[in-house]
Amino acid sequence: MILPLSIPSPEMQFLQIGPLRIYFYALCIIVGIVLAAIWTARRIGERGGERGAVFDFLVWSLVLGIVGARLYHVVTHWGDYFGAGKNPLEILAFWNGGIAIFGALIGGGIGVLIASKISGIRFWSFADALVPGLLLAQAVGRLGNWFNHELFGGPTTLPWGLEIESSNAAFPIGLPEGTLFHPTFLYEALWNILGIIVLLAIERKWRPRWGMFFAMYLVWYGIGRAFTESLRVDPSLLFLGIRTNVLAALLAIVVGIVVYIVQRRRHVGIETSVYLPGRSNPLDSVLSDTANPEEFYHVLDHGDTPAGAIAAESAAPASAAVPSKSE
Repeated sequence: MILPLSIPSPEMQFLQIGPLRIYFYALCIIVGIVLAAIWTARRIGERGGERGAVFDFLVWSLVLGIVGARLYHVVTHWGDYFGAGKNPLEILAFWNGGIAIFGALIGGGIGVLIASKISGIRFWSFADALVPGLLLAQAVGRLGNWFNHELFGGPTTLPWGLEIESSNAAFPIGLPEGTLFHPTFLYEALWNILGIIVLLAIERKWRPRWGMFFAMYLVWYGIGRAFTESLRVDPSLLFLGIRTNVLAALLAIVVGIVVYIVQRRRHVGIETSVYLPGRSNPLDSVLSDTANPEEFYHVLDHGDTPAGAIAAESAAPASAAVPSKSE
């Protein structure tokens, strides 16, 4: 360690098992995806959906998310793959690093749309259920940048500065050996973990649904990403002198605000089912169309309403029901 409190970069970047080389960068992404899938499946189940349906979303969003993430990175780092001395086939080697979360969100969003049609679960219902798991996956995934010794910020004298070897191709020219850098991977990981705590507290108190919870995620993540991205020193495509990822983060904030406003106006009632119209049996859902708001919130809190209680609620007189005004 250069300083007592500085953060060293890992000496190992991969595990070699015979001919098989396993990169920690890839492991971080895989672990994040698995954790997000487990958490999202649980949240979907608590809302009356089939937990196994998350597999449909996982397959489609994972494949298209990886494609989108890689394409976004290639487009914004065109010079790394094309030109004199460059190998365009490196585009396929995404395990070496070089994927972008904004591209993953776009590609993954398309995958979620496809899976929504297959499973019958609403797009926005799944997006809302995904939020905490997605933030956790992003936090774990950022550790991959640490293992790869990449995407760090500018020089700093702060005691938690990140150690980067001067032989690193990304080490800024002209800086002395031993310079510490902002650990942007850590900043973003901590921001995402804080986001889980804050957003879940908001969800428990106000119950945002119909995509409004996901909209809050976009705003939260956009704010944090705009900050960490502005600290980074790695090459980036600029537009009007601003890094493209900073602009993408600001766009995420705007989109989040718009989605929240639009969905709040369109859906004034509670979300009584995570399924598209005609795609679910109310008796199989803890959120039937006759759900009482207080019982509805109780189910969301605990996810353990007995089957007999659900059947009893379903058989309750229509006069006790609270009709939904939403689509």
